[in-house]
Amino acid sequence: MTFSYSTPTALEYFESLVKSDEQFPLLEAAASLAQDEYPELDVQQVLGDVDQLLARLKRRLPADAAPLHRLRSLNQFFFHDLSFGGNVNDYYDPDNSYLNAVLRTRRGIPISLAVLWMELAQGLGLQARGVGFPGHFMLKVTLPKGQVVIDPFTGKSLSREELGERLEPYKRSSGLVGEFDVPLGLYLQPATPREIIGRMLRNLKEIHQAQEDWPRAIAVQDRLIALLPEAWGEHRDRGLAHAEQGNSALAVRDLETYLAHAEEALDLDAIAEKVAVLRRAAS
Repeated sequence: MTFSYSTPTALEYFESLVKSDEQFPLLEAAASLAQDEYPELDVQQVLGDVDQLLARLKRRLPADAAPLHRLRSLNQFFFHDLSFGGNVNDYYDPDNSYLNAVLRTRRGIPISLAVLWMELAQGLGLQARGVGFPGHFMLKVTLPKGQVVIDPFTGKSLSREELGERLEPYKRSSGLVGEFDVPLGLYLQPATPREIIGRMLRNLKEIHQAQEDWPRAIAVQDRLIALLPEAWGEHRDRGLAHAEQGNSALAVRDLETYLAHAEEALDLDAIAEKVAVLRRAAS
């Protein structure tokens, strides 16, 4: 008897990781995003590299170290000894979102740095979560005497006043002032692993769209739709990218999916016209 064995594609592997919210391996899913750009990447090697960092960190700490001591040791190790930090010189480099590259260069954007930092924090037994703060991903650690909010770009702990100052431009642009203001705590809700991966993918999507790099944009859209199959706007955006790439049949399929589900969207007429144009061009 012969067995046929086929290696899953990078997208199939990603789909298997993000299938369930109950067992969602955040670090592995985040590391796998780089496989579109680095097809030979061994994701397990990336996980092993993070495990080695955790082992190094644990050797520095007594087993009974208090939570605050563990947090301070982690920040010293991550931001100072290893010099992880934000890539201020090339913020929009896609490598800033790929964990294998971030581990190599020690430079990233807030969310990629946060994913690595959280893995180490949780390995130390700290209650650490990511926070989808407007415009800038944050970290939140719950300690016996309260919460600490950390900017993963710099490693700096932020006071309520500093967080409020960072929120002001967002609140003004969104009309969330005066009677429409909401408490700071609502902006500090923990992000789910699925939300974190979605935000990482949308960062990449914005970069590729801005550069009109449609093949890369489509690869990212494939992952977004695997992650969020009912985010109908992602079907629309993939369809528009396919149209730019000249894939009319695929574009029509995605755009018609959007039209069938996004019943109250403001751009339905424009998308319907786009479909009509694509159909005429294909006939």
